[in-house]
Amino acid sequence: MNAAPADQIRLLDVQALDIRLQQLAHKRRSLPEHAEIESLTKDLSQLRDLLVAAQTEESDCAREQTKAEQDVDQVRKRAARDQQRLDSGAVSSPKDLENLQREITSLAKRQGDLEDVVLEVMERRESAQARVAELDERVAAVQAKLDDATARRDAAFGELDGESGSVTKERQVVSASVPADLLKLYEKLREQQGGVGAARLYQRRCEGCQLELNITEVNEVRAAAPDTVVRCENCRRILVRTSESGL
Repeated sequence: MNAAPADQIRLLDVQALDIRLQQLAHKRRSLPEHAEIESLTKDLSQLRDLLVAAQTEESDCAREQTKAEQDVDQVRKRAARDQQRLDSGAVSSPKDLENLQREITSLAKRQGDLEDVVLEVMERRESAQARVAELDERVAAVQAKLDDATARRDAAFGELDGESGSVTKERQVVSASVPADLLKLYEKLREQQGGVGAARLYQRRCEGCQLELNITEVNEVRAAAPDTVVRCENCRRILVRTSESGL
């Protein structure tokens, strides 16, 4: 393949722009905010699970407290009715009086036991409420950190994407001036060779594979016509000659 020396030089410009695009893409993928966001998202998910569990416990305690308070109220009302019957003198039979007094005593004990249950449930509910409040604060704090990290990542994305856009436009302009067959070969080699399809020959060394040409290879390159597209014998990349090639 033949191509004017100037076209081959422009191919190095295309390669430099492609390398810059690769660097920008790598930087975009490697932003420290990615790991930070992943870690914070995991923490936030765990905290939200704990918060839901604490809220469920508080809700269960609230229902249990309501039920216990209703039980206390029923026993209290029943004891009040019995006491009213006792005080009214409506019960005259000694046996009935004894049974009524025994029931009032039993209800008093029952009421005391139920009030103890209410207190115990209230303590558990207060503990659950404190846990909910604590987790609410922790969730808010982690969410704030996550929002900050996301904002920083998005800002970095914007900057990198802006530069990538500019480089892409420049690459389009430069590559349009390279002959189609030469550009096609370059693209094929770039895909095969890890993103580098053309390299400068600098002081008899290929800057693609970093290997120095032997004397036979140097003589072959030196003898090639200026418009001949030379390939590196080691890596097979397009080898672009310049005034610094050392030939």
